Amino acid sequence: MAEGQFRFASHFPCTARELYDWHCRPGALERLLPPWENTRVIRRNGSIDPGSKVELRLHAGPFPYHWHALHIDNEPGVMFRDIQEHGPFAAWSHTHRFADTSQGALLSDEIEYALPLQSLLPASVDRKVQRTLERIFRYRHATLHDDILLHQRCSVRPLRILITGASGVLGSALRPLLTTGGHEVWALVRRPPKRARNEIFWNPEQGQLNLAGLPPFDGVIHLAGDNIGAGPWTKAKKQRVIDSRVQGTGLIARTIAALPVRPKVLLSASAVGFYGNCLDCCMREEDRAGSDFISDVCSLWEQSARPAEDAGIRTVFMRIGVVLSPRGGALQRLLRTSPIGFSRGFGTGEQYISWIGINDMVGAVLHALHCDRLEGPVNIAAPQPVTNAELMQTLAQILQRPLLPAIPAGLLTTLYGQMASEVLLGGCRVTTEKLEQSGYLFRQPALEPALRQLLGQA
Repeated sequence: MAEGQFRFASHFPCTARELYDWHCRPGALERLLPPWENTRVIRRNGSIDPGSKVELRLHAGPFPYHWHALHIDNEPGVMFRDIQEHGPFAAWSHTHRFADTSQGALLSDEIEYALPLQSLLPASVDRKVQRTLERIFRYRHATLHDDILLHQRCSVRPLRILITGASGVLGSALRPLLTTGGHEVWALVRRPPKRARNEIFWNPEQGQLNLAGLPPFDGVIHLAGDNIGAGPWTKAKKQRVIDSRVQGTGLIARTIAALPVRPKVLLSASAVGFYGNCLDCCMREEDRAGSDFISDVCSLWEQSARPAEDAGIRTVFMRIGVVLSPRGGALQRLLRTSPIGFSRGFGTGEQYISWIGINDMVGAVLHALHCDRLEGPVNIAAPQPVTNAELMQTLAQILQRPLLPAIPAGLLTTLYGQMASEVLLGGCRVTTEKLEQSGYLFRQPALEPALRQLLGQA
């Protein structure tokens, strides 16, 4: 018997068998990894049957280490168990138990563990392990609960879906959400494809994309594009940003429009930057594009999908806000560059940020895939935008770091030029009425609880 024990149990709005089946599907582990931990799946062999293995790369502060897990028991619909083969613990056994109750399915995560040299360690070490497990499993159960509800609404039948940008921040969160809902996901890649992983080669610059001979797709989700926030906005960088969006979107739209069996829907990424710097005005989907560089990029981006629209494919332009995730994007940069505190704002700090948590982001994508009423431009952001100063203050409060003086606008423009004016000092406040009226239910509509969950401080 291991020396430490931990148990976390919750009820879920489904049957025990449905909950068990969710855990059997590809992407289940990825959906449950806490976003605040720098953890990723390195390789796996099998699913949850005895003999299946998975290797994780984790970090203890800045130091990486690997965790090798082995599945040893599986009773379908009732339980499965995995143990640590190699890792930081002297012993580790994790049993997942499923049972039907009058309150729905009960999931019990039961862990027995032993620490190296546990008899010599102070009791505070074991208490820290217990607190860490509490944070992790609170997040896991909350995410699983919301995913189950989302799939009950939006995953009513399995779909075959083609996506681009699968390895990016959005795509790496979206793919496991789709596969745990029972959907079959294919990905476009620019390297030699692995057909066993449902990969298809494409080269937008050369106009190369061949979908002939493949089974028909129900939907296409296009997320790929050069990172607009990486590097200075030189003339060459700006052209790469435009070309990556126009060439890729146009190639996909023309290709699927020419298929003998066309997909029912194309979801094409865009951004709330379409509206430009709109101060404190609340922008709707019918409002005109702004006059900024990002506005021009978004306008060209959306126009490139016209062949799909003309072919009768339901086309949704996802005007995405600032996606918050510790694993990438704006939030990751803020966390990495603010080890001692957060500035009070960029410039005045009064510019609005239309933000959205990563789980609501991918949830809204699945909703748009399912909802036949949604088409054309759709603002995908949380319903409660905040100012830059409010964002920084909330981060400082949650992480208990001091607020530092604001970064002067002049310094930012000197360092980053036009990118600072549009990305850091410009603001955009959008309404999400169209998304909400179509039936989407936000998991975290307010900033503070969203950040607390993403950062493990709920």
